[in-house]
Amino acid sequence: MQPNALLDALLAEAGMSHAGLAAHVNQAGRSRGLALRYEHTAVSRWLKGQRPRGQVPELICEVLGGRLRRPVSLDDAGLGPPGRPALHPTPLSGFVDRAAALWRADEQGRSLPTAAEALTGTPAVIPVWEWENPPEDGDVSREGPHRVGPEHIEILRAARAHYELMYRRSGGLATRARIVRFLGSETAPMLRGSYPDALGRQLHRATGSLVAVAGICAYDSDAHGLAQRYFHQALRLAKASGDRGLGAYVIALLVNQSLHLRDHRQAVAFAEAALRAAGRQTTPALAADLYAMQAKAYARLGDAAAALACIRRAEAAAERIHPGAEPAETGYVQPGLVNVQVAEALLSLGDLAAAHAQAAAAAGTPAHDRGRVHRLAMLCEVQLRRGEADRAVASAAEMAERAKGMESLRLRDRLRTVREQLLTSGCAGAEETARLIDGALRVPL
Repeated sequence: MQPNALLDALLAEAGMSHAGLAAHVNQAGRSRGLALRYEHTAVSRWLKGQRPRGQVPELICEVLGGRLRRPVSLDDAGLGPPGRPALHPTPLSGFVDRAAALWRADEQGRSLPTAAEALTGTPAVIPVWEWENPPEDGDVSREGPHRVGPEHIEILRAARAHYELMYRRSGGLATRARIVRFLGSETAPMLRGSYPDALGRQLHRATGSLVAVAGICAYDSDAHGLAQRYFHQALRLAKASGDRGLGAYVIALLVNQSLHLRDHRQAVAFAEAALRAAGRQTTPALAADLYAMQAKAYARLGDAAAALACIRRAEAAAERIHPGAEPAETGYVQPGLVNVQVAEALLSLGDLAAAHAQAAAAAGTPAHDRGRVHRLAMLCEVQLRRGEADRAVASAAEMAERAKGMESLRLRDRLRTVREQLLTSGCAGAEETARLIDGALRVPL
């Protein structure tokens, strides 16, 4: 059995205790001539995934719907008939309930969302297809218990900037709990509030951007199934906002995850979908990143011609970047990012000289500590491949120093890879630098 996160979230939103729900279900049953004697222990079993028999699921939805003053379906409460697939696409109101249920489950540290594996095949593609194709959301206005105004949109934007900066400085492990708690306590009530269509689109855009950062933190925590679910949520919110550029940004995050999971063909396909569907709403920074990631995917697939063509497109797009004209989401495309992506593609193609030039350019460009760790790791690998042992040792030492204080499994992966490469090379200073890296890895996360 899997925990019923949807029912748990609805129960919390309604402000009902386990005993209170049991008592109200018993009372609703009496009105239908049923002699029910449920107690709080029965509700606990339902939340653990047990489906009550007979008319009880309908009674639960009736009670919760009355308290929340909106219809609650069996699927909304996670009480649909077992084995029946959920209807697609999910209405926006139902989507909000499901999203809030995931945030609550993640905040409470339940193992199911964190341990879930990333979807593959058709289930992984469907959210991208639904974002790219009709029907669109004709009206996202909503009536709820609280009025939402422009000041709430500003709160969400400020929160996104805050948590993104925290992620860059401290890593996803340290940031994820904070952002997920904010989503549950602050963002979910806003989505369930009252707002007209125009403001609602701004609300869904700001929420989608914030949820994407939660996905980045989950990805950085090695919770790939959870990260993917956050990215899919962000994509649905982007569609509700009507902002194709935001959707393309979210797909870029899915492309990056696909590369990490070695699904290179999916990475190529997703990048093409983002570029095609967003069209002119794809900013130069986002286009540069998408083309650079496509180049890496093609290089790993052994298609040198396609990889080089994407490199040229990435470099051309990078030349058109004007930071003041870019949205907040593409701020990660800092000077040097395309260089390090291109260096990785060229390294896969075996062009060490060109890879070194790109990696050196990336490492020589100012960047925040997190980005600098990745750039130095790439430069170190290229230097080792070129036989430049002394320079590789220096790059690795600086990388280990920059990584201190960050709680990131992705960065730890890079550190371990560089350590192994150094020791395998047998170069002078390798063991001493490996000890520096061990010091950065010593504190458990």
